[in-house]
Amino acid sequence: MTTVFHVSDLHFGWPAVPEQIEAIEQIIQMKKYDVVAMSGDLTQRARAGEFQRAAAFIRDARKVSEVITVQGNHDVAWWKAPLGFGDKPKIYENYRKFIDRDLEPMLHVPGATFVGINTAHGVTRRTLTWNLRDISIIGDIHKHQLDKAKDLFEKSPPTDARVIVMHHNPVRGELSQRHGLKNTQKILGAFAEMGVDLVCCGHDHQESVHYIEHTRKGTVISTAGTVSNRSRGGRPSSVNVIDVGLETIDVTTHVWSKEHRTFVKGPHKRFKRSDYVATV
Repeated sequence: MTTVFHVSDLHFGWPAVPEQIEAIEQIIQMKKYDVVAMSGDLTQRARAGEFQRAAAFIRDARKVSEVITVQGNHDVAWWKAPLGFGDKPKIYENYRKFIDRDLEPMLHVPGATFVGINTAHGVTRRTLTWNLRDISIIGDIHKHQLDKAKDLFEKSPPTDARVIVMHHNPVRGELSQRHGLKNTQKILGAFAEMGVDLVCCGHDHQESVHYIEHTRKGTVISTAGTVSNRSRGGRPSSVNVIDVGLETIDVTTHVWSKEHRTFVKGPHKRFKRSDYVATV
């Protein structure tokens, strides 16, 4: 069994809620999960001070768990190179300085291989829409990124669970009614072809767990809610706790309780890995 604490959209900066952050830090230290997966938007404005607080969070988590993190659209200083004009590496400058030089890390623990994919490329021609609100919001994955992920999974042990960690949600949000990721059907099809068991993502600011069934196998999509004051529809902040076994994947959403001043167990779903039939 591989235990995963999946948290997303912490938004260190003005949206962060210190009481909730402290509760999460205590939970991680107490439970000692195998992996803490952070699926982007560590910061609100990609500022150095915000990244420094995120780095302290990651440092403490690494005392008891392995950590894999990817950047979200809020972690990218896209205005430094809009549409590719300017110094493109500068849009990731603070993330690389304070969090990780590698924008697409890979992590192996007994029983599971985690591959990070960068979906936050700033403002690009591929992600422009007629909706001005979409500027810097839409995520994208290029073919060479899929090829890299496939190669890494093929080199991992055959019994390993294959886990993608990325920021943008490939499944339409219930409240937002929007996909965060461009070309979602194509991307999900590529994940199925490479045998991905689990995707950890965020971005939508609403927690959800989906099962995408394919002809070869199925993929569990864990979309973690935000831990900030920006939760969609006034919902409480939330995180997902995932147990990945040889035969099953269990996802339990933990939601913020004002009464208990911590995150408490909420909805739970179980999916079979053996024949890829979802059960609730």
